[in-house]
Amino acid sequence: MTPEIWALLTALFLLLLDLTIRATAIIIIPRNRRPTAAMAWLLAVFFIPFIGVFLFLLIGNPRLPRARRRKQDQINEYIAQTSEHLHFGTLRPHAPGWFGPTVEMNQKLGALPLSGDNGAHLISDYQESLDAMASAIREAKDYVHVEFYILQADESTDNFFRAMEEVAARGVEVRVLMDHWANRWKPRYKATLKRLNAMGADWQLMLPVQPLKGKMQRPDLRNHRKLLVVDGKVAFLGSQNVTDSTYNLPKNIKRGLHWVDLMVRLDGPVVLSVNAIFLSDWYSETDEVLEEIDIAHADIGSGNLDCQVVPSGPGFKVENNLRLFLALLYAAKRRVIIVSPYFVPDEALLLAITAAVDRGVHVELFVSEEGDQAMVYHAQRSYYEALLRAEVRIWMYRKPYILHTKSLTIDDEVAVIGSSNMDMRSFGLNLEVSMLVRGEEFVSEMRAVEDKYRSLSRELTLEEWMQQPLRSTVLDNLARLTSALQ
Repeated sequence: MTPEIWALLTALFLLLLDLTIRATAIIIIPRNRRPTAAMAWLLAVFFIPFIGVFLFLLIGNPRLPRARRRKQDQINEYIAQTSEHLHFGTLRPHAPGWFGPTVEMNQKLGALPLSGDNGAHLISDYQESLDAMASAIREAKDYVHVEFYILQADESTDNFFRAMEEVAARGVEVRVLMDHWANRWKPRYKATLKRLNAMGADWQLMLPVQPLKGKMQRPDLRNHRKLLVVDGKVAFLGSQNVTDSTYNLPKNIKRGLHWVDLMVRLDGPVVLSVNAIFLSDWYSETDEVLEEIDIAHADIGSGNLDCQVVPSGPGFKVENNLRLFLALLYAAKRRVIIVSPYFVPDEALLLAITAAVDRGVHVELFVSEEGDQAMVYHAQRSYYEALLRAEVRIWMYRKPYILHTKSLTIDDEVAVIGSSNMDMRSFGLNLEVSMLVRGEEFVSEMRAVEDKYRSLSRELTLEEWMQQPLRSTVLDNLARLTSALQ
């Protein structure tokens, strides 16, 4: 055949392949996927067919491997059966009418029950929370369970690591979980593992991307949880990682960035629910059942707060955290305060927020003035105009600080705190843990923290926002499109 015929046949083949890819994408991509995500993937495939297909095959499945999802189902079934007829402390009286159904939904999705008689106290100072966790570790008699998205041995966390070393030296079991991808490329990774090995800690990487070892899933799935459990008596949960407030990254140090976080110290029956999260993640990574997930023998706490732990992530059938946020937003009657460093809502969440304002609810959103992740930062900005026009008050925590707290308070009695942002990644791709708390005294503590954040922020107005240059608007909108690729 002549070169012209070869060229013609090649062109026809590529044309047929292109049409086949596009037709197949229309059939496969939208199936069981939210419309915005489906549309974003279809646009990627239609505009850049071969690259789009490659990316879809690489990161197009937002679920964990089937074996891991099966483990989560086993854990949920065990917890549900164990807790069906148990009493978890005395619950506070006179709950709002919507509260019971919301708790029932959370338990149906995440298995863990609501418990009463809990103590919960906030720690808003970064170093103070690291030192408080170190103090709790030093009281350990049986075990210490450490699970953090990022774990680094550095000057700020030295007291935390020394506490683990001290208790390990006297025979306490120290077990550690840390996200593989989040830590693998961070400074001090090898030094941290060396220190864990030297103390004799039993450590495991979460969601490892190690294909040569047969460990592989979608590479951008993360275990974003942050928690600590000591002897089933005391727990810590929140947004803070165990690392310096600069994350030891040269780019952060150069820009003078420091992270601002919030942790909560817990005692009472809810501690066993936090421990159940650790044990389930340990089982998922190791196939090892350390001990029964004991939620039947709970100590009475130092307070009378009602608490429920809500796990979420790609191991579950639906977005547990998103459904909790939506339920609370629609239940609010007077006031909603949202703190989320990465705020990229889907249509349902944006509608719930604006509908709350339309009902006469006062809504405030706290974000950072400066961003540390460019794509998320710009995607977040693309929602500011709609929020401001809906009369949501937006507070921008002044740079060079990154407000990393994740919380939601409604009215005067109910709050959520944990690791979950209000963005597409936290809803669909990250393993997260949130805690629902009912009690005026806890919300009062939250309000004090929110007041502090407000004093360190500036309010963004619609007039100011409409002065944004066109190039910023274009960049924000492009980032918004890519945020739906999941």
